Amino acid sequence: QVQLVESGGGLVQAGGSLRLSCTASGSIFSINAMGWYRQAPGKQRELVANITSGGNTSYVDSVKGRFTISRVYAQAKITVYLQMNSLKPEDTAVYYCLAERRGYYYWGQGTQVAVSS
Repeated sequence: QVQLVESGGGLVQAGGSLRLSCTASGSIFSINAMGWYRQAPGKQRELVANITSGGNTSYVDSVKGRFTISRVYAQAKITVYLQMNSLKPEDTAVYYCLAERRGYYYWGQGTQVAVSS
């Protein structure tokens, strides 16, 4: 089992920055990839950014150049960060952390990001 705990959401003005954190604990070995999804009201959940165990990253086009995903291993945990800069009102959503391990998907509880214009 993998447990995910997220933090870092909040309310920010357009153009501002936030950093989301997701800490994975438990059976973190063999986690292949971790990422961030988001879901805005009335919209489908979409993949925002992803990082593999090899450190490869990918981003949805709408956040390229503004968001950065990174990963740190420490004390038997993996923490994945999503640094979000130049935030726009359309970035408003609930952001969810995801970990994939051996074909199973583990989700965080979600953290709200609200960007005011």
